[in-house]
Amino acid sequence: MNISSLEKIIDESLKNKTQEYKRLFHGRGNFYEDFNYLTIDSIDDIIFATIFEEINKDIEKEIIDFLEKIYENYNYKTLVLQRRYLNNGENEVLKGTLNKQNHVIENGLKYSINFSNKNIGFFADMKKGRQFVYENAKDKKVLNLFSYTCSFSVCAIKGEAKEIVNIDMAKNALNTGRLNHQINNLDTKNVKFLPHNILKSWGKIKKSGPYDIIIIDPPSFQKGSFAATKDYEKIIKRLDSLASKKCIILSCLNAPELDTSFIKNLFEKFAPEFKYVKRLDNLEEFISKDKEKSLKNMIFEKS
Repeated sequence: MNISSLEKIIDESLKNKTQEYKRLFHGRGNFYEDFNYLTIDSIDDIIFATIFEEINKDIEKEIIDFLEKIYENYNYKTLVLQRRYLNNGENEVLKGTLNKQNHVIENGLKYSINFSNKNIGFFADMKKGRQFVYENAKDKKVLNLFSYTCSFSVCAIKGEAKEIVNIDMAKNALNTGRLNHQINNLDTKNVKFLPHNILKSWGKIKKSGPYDIIIIDPPSFQKGSFAATKDYEKIIKRLDSLASKKCIILSCLNAPELDTSFIKNLFEKFAPEFKYVKRLDNLEEFISKDKEKSLKNMIFEKS
């Protein structure tokens, strides 16, 4: 695969360009062998590319020249490149300027993003998970574990949830979560934002239960706080004490080294009262050579 092949994929992806966030090219699924270190996103007037590993400087220049061509041809206002392999994953504005406040739009809802961080504050591959929550939240009490910037909460309250409890260790992420509700003009009187380490204490979380929907969306690995291989089961063991009689679980995992059987086995062993229903399809633009290595959003129901 060469740059001209990449250009054809991008041109096809941009045929119906809108304001909404769209993954234009997804190399991380190893479907495109020559560019498995590259992703390219369209974020309204911003084109955002990420290089995940250090590459030959000539190849990098060729990619940057190509990105600048896309920037010009499709009238983007800003071109941002992230070199993810660097310590802080620095974002460099190659063309144009960034606004002080930047947003992602998905299904008509806005989410604040910040290009001064390695993770800009929004994970586009979770779109179908957010859609599931929106469609099932009406009159439900929702627990959003590892809530980060609370995009699930935004969808739940938009979907007329009765109450939402967002839990995350990072206060700054929760502050962005509050902002995400505000910019969508959503009432937060029934939305809680709790900075809390769930692995140390469950009393505060249990007190606000029982919950009709529980979202588990942890990082696959975060040094010093969470490792899916040993910590995910600690959450599964607690579910029955948190759940209502007909509770729905959205169990998320984005670890290439762990497949769907990892989560299924945890439920069978530690929460057998919850039965597996289905795995949500991933977005077509997040193409992957191996489905088991891609994002896994799995639905369980208490029976």
